[in-house]
This record gives sequence, C-alpha cells and structure tokens, in this order.
Amino acid sequence: MPARVSASASEVATRPRPGNAQRAAPSRRKRLVARQRAASRQRRPGREDERATAGAPGAASGAAAELRAVRRPGPAALRSLPRHLLLKHLVDFTHKVAQKFVFEGKHEEAIPAALHSLRFSIDTCGPDSVELVPAYLILAEASTGLGHLTQAEEYLSQAQWIVLKTSDCSNGIQSKLHRNLGLLYAAKGNFEESLYHLATDIYFASCAFGTHDISTSGGYFHMANVFFRQNKMDIADSLYTEVTDIWHAHFSRLIQVQSQTLTSPAEINILSEEEEISEEPLNEAQQAEASQVLNAILDIREQAPKQQPAKTANVVHALAMLHYLILDLPKAHELGMKAFLITKQLPNQDASEAINHLLKLIKSKLFYTK
Repeated sequence: MPARVSASASEVATRPRPGNAQRAAPSRRKRLVARQRAASRQRRPGREDERATAGAPGAASGAAAELRAVRRPGPAALRSLPRHLLLKHLVDFTHKVAQKFVFEGKHEEAIPAALHSLRFSIDTCGPDSVELVPAYLILAEASTGLGHLTQAEEYLSQAQWIVLKTSDCSNGIQSKLHRNLGLLYAAKGNFEESLYHLATDIYFASCAFGTHDISTSGGYFHMANVFFRQNKMDIADSLYTEVTDIWHAHFSRLIQVQSQTLTSPAEINILSEEEEISEEPLNEAQQAEASQVLNAILDIREQAPKQQPAKTANVVHALAMLHYLILDLPKAHELGMKAFLITKQLPNQDASEAINHLLKLIKSKLFYTK
C-alpha cells in the first residue's frame, strides 16, 4: 500500500489510491465482466442461504419477530397503500432490519431480512435495477461475517455488474460497494487490496456526505482494523481517534438540538437567527453501528500496553451520549461517571466540564422519569 494512503486520516479521506481509473486493465475488466455475467446466469442469489437459514433454529427465531410484520397483513393504513408504495415500504423496512442485525453481529439473522429486501426490490424495480445493490451488499456483508466468502463474492459480483451498467450510479452506492469489497479482501487476508477498496470507499463517501460524517466513519474504522492487524499501531490509532471524534461530534450536535427544544420560543427565535441547527435523530441501524464501533474502540484503548486516558475518556463520553440519546439512562450515567473520573486525572479539564453537563442532563431526565 503506498505511503500516501496510510499517512493520515485526513489524507485518506480526500482521495483513493492514484490510478483508480487506470488500475483495471482492459483484459482484467473483460475477465471481471465475463465472471459477473456467468454469476448472473447461475441460480437466483440467496437460495442456498435461505435453505441454510430455514434449518437454523436460532436465526429463524431471532429474525421472526422483526419480519412478522412482513408475513402478515399490516395496519389498515399500509393495506390501503398502492402496491408500489407498499413494496417500497417493505424494501425500506427489511433493509433496515437486515442492516441492524449486521451491525449487531447477528449475521445469520440478517440473511432472511436481506433476502426479503432483495425480493421486494426485484418486484418493485426489476432484476437489473441499481436499487437492488443495497440488498446484495448486505447479503455479502452478512455472508462475509459468517465466513461464507464464496457466497459473499457471488453477491458482490452481482452488485458490481449492476454498478458497471449504471452510468449515473451515486457516490453513496459506490462507497458501500467498495466498503464491502474491502471487508471481503480483509477476511481473505489480502490487506493491500482491502486498503485500496477502503480508501476508495472513503473517497466516495466523502464526496457524498463529507469527510467528517458518520456515513464516512465506517470506512475509517475498517481501515483502522486492517492497519491494526498489520501491527501498524500509529496509523490505526489516528484512524480510531478520527472515528471517535466523528461520533462524539455527532452526538454533541444531537444533544444540542434536544436542548434547543427545551428553551423558550423567544430563545429559539434568537438562536435560529444566529445559527440553525438541524440533525436527524439516530435510527436503529445507526444506533447499532455506533455501539458496535465505539465499544470495539474502547476495548482496544483499555487493552493497549500504553494507556492514553484522554482518548479513552473521549470514547467513554461518546458512549455515554449514545445511551443518553436512546434513553438508556442508567447506562448513560454509569458511562458518564466513568468518563468524568478519567478526565479528573488530566491536566486539561475542558472535557470534564462537558461530561459534567451531560451528567446533569441525565440526572434531570432520571428525576422526571421516576
């Protein structure tokens, strides 16, 4: 991997490895297209996983609660929707369920939801639409998590084939495709190829969402994991710090938005003239992703031979804000106190003031919910 790709988080965020357009020679591209065409002529993707899942009691029972609404008639409002709108709702619902399972590490349970999402997408848009790519990518990620790398490669071939045929494919879709390719190559132990695809993921995600958006942070996190496995700890550490800072800043903005809603109308008008702050609340998939990523980073921080209390406190503070936002107030208070005690030992007390403010918010909510 060239040194400029691994130099720093900010450099990685602004560009993929040079030569992206020229990297695949014509002969290689022809082989890729031929392999993808062959894959598309094979059995309908997912049947092997569907049969395996049907025989796995744990997966079936775990996913049943989430998918029950798909298998039986829903509320009257849903039943009255036109068929294309109902199918779109089902695509979105099953996709979110599958994504949540993947972030929670429940890869086997994600397969049925992702298969439903794929089928509803085919019914809605046809078998060659770019709208099928998100379902293929979740199936690939779940298969990679299960160690079914051949199956994951097949799903990714289907997704690549569709993206190659789509001239105006969005940066967001291309980001997710390269992220999954990076995960696949990392699982195979091909770290150079993995870092190339993860750098490309970060490039497209930065174009779509910005370099410091939570949608981009996943690329930093997976790239940090690869460097960690290569024992390149300085680079991994800087990327883990970048991921933590992105989530920390995002949670801080969400709490600030919540605080604004508690102020008087006059104060809100004054604030809105100075700066309008608007953030969408966390959905379940984002909650699961934040929890999985930040807890993984916290484990690494706490087990590191050389302790860095300031960075550890920042991760714990971010987790405390996450639990506050999802109204898990006892856990938020526990983590907030842990972060506060760590920061009290530091010479710079700015972080402890912010944590103390969070603790006051937690205590006020705990008081009103009793």
